[in-house]
Amino acid sequence: MLSRQLNKFNQVIKPNGTVFFGWYIVGAAGGIQMLSGLLWMQSYGAYVVLLQEEFGWSKALVAGAFALTRIESGILGPLQGWLVDRFGPRPILRIGITIFGLGFIAFSYVDSILSFYLTFALIAIGSSLGGFATVMVSLVNWFSQHRAKAISISQMGYSIGGLCVPAVVICLEAFGWRTTAMMSGVLVLLVGLPLVQIVRHRPSETGDCVDGIVAVPVQVPDAVSGQLQDPTGDKTAVSVIPLNNDFTAREAMRTHSFWFISIGHACALLTVSAIMVHLVPHLIEAKGYTLTEAGGVVALLTGFQMVGQLCGGYLGDKMNKRLVCIGCMFAHTAGLVLIAFADSAGIVFLFAMLHGLAWGIRGPLMVALRADYFGPSSFGTIMGFSSLIVMLGMSTGPIFAGYMADLQGNYEMGFVYLAIAAFLGSFCFLAATPPRSKPERTLIVAA
Repeated sequence: MLSRQLNKFNQVIKPNGTVFFGWYIVGAAGGIQMLSGLLWMQSYGAYVVLLQEEFGWSKALVAGAFALTRIESGILGPLQGWLVDRFGPRPILRIGITIFGLGFIAFSYVDSILSFYLTFALIAIGSSLGGFATVMVSLVNWFSQHRAKAISISQMGYSIGGLCVPAVVICLEAFGWRTTAMMSGVLVLLVGLPLVQIVRHRPSETGDCVDGIVAVPVQVPDAVSGQLQDPTGDKTAVSVIPLNNDFTAREAMRTHSFWFISIGHACALLTVSAIMVHLVPHLIEAKGYTLTEAGGVVALLTGFQMVGQLCGGYLGDKMNKRLVCIGCMFAHTAGLVLIAFADSAGIVFLFAMLHGLAWGIRGPLMVALRADYFGPSSFGTIMGFSSLIVMLGMSTGPIFAGYMADLQGNYEMGFVYLAIAAFLGSFCFLAATPPRSKPERTLIVAA
């Protein structure tokens, strides 16, 4: 009954005539994620090649550093989430960006496997505190109706960083990996810290409302008359929208949705993390690509990821997010099988298209789906506990693919097994139906 009455008042909600400050936060969040994507996550495969050449380390050993950083980030997640919910994103981002930059500077002095792992631990802590999970807490608090769009646009910063990976490769070839790492650390500090100053926790800090909408609380429709009353006292058109149910972290973890989303997300990141670390070595060793050509494939993949993010923002606000995620898992599966046995540039292109679109569409929906189900109030803590499960996929994928390559001399079967895991992960999203809601409240919004 309530949903039918809400549909009658489904007016277009417009901003109040000024640029909503939340969009500035989206831009800052995108810039922060661009630094991570450009200088570390998307460029790590290029560093792998050069580190192996200089030190002779095995693929599994080099991939192990990346995997351990993901484990470290996952373990840090619950504490990080609580800190962000308690103190707000900005101080946590400031600490994280500083550690991230200093970690890169320390990385430029690596001369042993121990120092390599230690410096990457610093980079991992910094990129976690000063990256994705922290800025997402801000965005889910600033946006509701346009949440998927805002998250998608911010994550395009990560993709733009991936598109610029060839520039990092050029620096690696021209100046060497040590100088490039040093310059990367300085760039993080010079660009990241000013961006952090823009981020705010909640709209109330600047006198704004969620989505920039002026909202007035309203009671549930009168049970007798069945009519919605306009408390503003005039005849202006209004929209009535439901408020998200806010779950505590403990309440969220008691739902089946929390676990199925987390496991499905982990299955997706098995493929994403393995491709991050091993795509460039695979293309060079098995397909005969040069380092520059392999960097071009990374840029191509990232270009499709950007297209996916634009589509994902629209689809996420218009369609069932869960079903969209299932389709993305199928695309991840097909993409990994294609790149495992690719024998032509056309197949590599098809892989980049499928994997990039799936990654771009699905990524923002992982955040938006949790926020839709559990609300924004304890979102950081909920994401933090979820990261304990998600990090298993992020850390296992690179190690498994690297181990299989060391064992068999190529990545083919390792990629196939990971593709099967992605396919099984689609069933987790199928089962991740919305949790039982708390008593619903509504907002009345002037059009």
